[in-house]
Amino acid sequence: MKTMQQWFDEYGESHQNSFNKMMHWICVPSIFFSVIGLLWSIPSEFLSRLFPQAIAPYVNFATVFLLLGLLFYLRLSFGMFVGMLIVSVLVVMGVRALEAAQLAPLWMISLIIFVVAWIGQFWGHKVEGKKPSFFKDIQFLMIGPAWLLSFIYNKLGLRY
Repeated sequence: MKTMQQWFDEYGESHQNSFNKMMHWICVPSIFFSVIGLLWSIPSEFLSRLFPQAIAPYVNFATVFLLLGLLFYLRLSFGMFVGMLIVSVLVVMGVRALEAAQLAPLWMISLIIFVVAWIGQFWGHKVEGKKPSFFKDIQFLMIGPAWLLSFIYNKLGLRY
């Protein structure tokens, strides 16, 4: 099993170009947010009925996905698990706020963000001249957000 740092080192090999890095700082969080928004939009009353009223509004495909993702991070690094838990809570709060704003259906806004962010990702990799890491291993889709978080950890002097 690879360590968190080994994942980051391998991911970083195709993320050296400053433009590509900038695109990742914009697009990876946007994709993360949009995926949660899309999953949040899937009707899931049958799931929420299985849980107490207090937590039922939070039981849906997005939270199931987030919990599985958090287990992935926990397996690699407790420190990164904590950071991604905080990021996940903030994303859920953002998704709920966007849904409450009723600017448009949440799924529609999330889909637009998703498409635009992936265009940005592929543009960054075109400039870099290297394929996205997830073409090699789908698990790199989970590494991208943590890789960005690792820079914040390093800036704050925190270990992951």
